[in-house]
Order: sequence, then C-alpha cells, then structure tokens
Amino acid sequence: MCKLDWSDQDLVKSYIGGNELALQFLLMKHQTQIFHYILSKMKNRDLSNDVFQDTFIKVIKTLKSGNYNEEGKFLPWVMRIAHNLVIDHFRRENKVRLISESSSSSEEYNVFTFIKEEGMNIEERISKQELDAQVTSYIDFLPVNQREILILRIYQDMSFKEIAELQDISINTALGRMRYAVMNIRKMMEKNGAVI
Repeated sequence: MCKLDWSDQDLVKSYIGGNELALQFLLMKHQTQIFHYILSKMKNRDLSNDVFQDTFIKVIKTLKSGNYNEEGKFLPWVMRIAHNLVIDHFRRENKVRLISESSSSSEEYNVFTFIKEEGMNIEERISKQELDAQVTSYIDFLPVNQREILILRIYQDMSFKEIAELQDISINTALGRMRYAVMNIRKMMEKNGAVI
C-alpha cells in the first residue's frame, strides 16, 4: 500500500516493482503542476489534455521498459518529456502550415508577409510570393535549436521570455539563436541566388 508521504523515488520504485497504485499517487501528486505547464504553452485545454496524456503514456512506457535512470528527479524528468511533446506538437502543426503557407497567396496565412501587397503590380506580387516560399523552405535546413526558436517566435507568436522558459534557456540565448537563424536563412538565400 502506498502512503501519501512517500517520496517520488519510493513511488517510482514501487510502481516498477509492480504496484500500479503507486503510479496513481505520482499522478495525483504532480498532475496539476504538469498540466498547467502544458496549458501555459499550448493555450488550448483540449490540446493540453492530449499532450498531458501522451506525457504519461511515455512515462509509463519508459518506467515499464526499465529505461528510467533514478536520480531522485522524477518531476523535472516528466516536465522535460512534456516540454518535448509540446515542441513536437508545434513542429507537426507547422509542417502542415508550411505547406499551405508556401502555396497560399492569402496574406493572412503567410507568415513572412512583412511587405504590404497593396500598390504592388502583379510581377512584384509573384516575386514576393516566390521569395516567401523560398524563405519557408530554408527553415528545415536550420540547426534544430535555431529552427525551434524561429518556429516558436514567428509561427506561435511567443515572446522571447516565453521561449526562454519553454526551452529552459536564457532570454539572451533565445535572442542569439533567433539572430543566427535569420542570418543562416539569408546566407542560404544568397548562396542560391535569391534576391533578398
């Protein structure tokens, strides 16, 4: 029988030893904090519920497979799983959006629309749309840490403070990675002869 005052370490050991009730105690102990963290990033209760469930499915699989390294840090480990699943969700969502955005002429769907199209002739509009599609295609070639920052900043409209918290990095690191992402996209465009 589990006790409410058991440590996470004791509950994990008990669960790995076959006590299914231990997992329920771990869940009750941490579910509010984990769910609110996910909700603060997803901004959508239904999606947050999905990510929360996926987090605990991953926790259960890892514990049952014996791949959990006990360091007495159960909650930070679960939070890292949740964080990674949030990032995975944004990546999947943006892959779908990238396809529609790069082929869309609608300004509301085009992330890289920084220049208003009013007053542009048809040739200028086509050139701008081609440039937008090229920029979008270069994102996949960025290093992972730069790509994540760019996606969160531009596609999810997150502040650098929010990104820093989500990524567990300093604001300066987030700003630096964004700067390098933009520089790398410019270099790729120059290398391929795109007009910037």
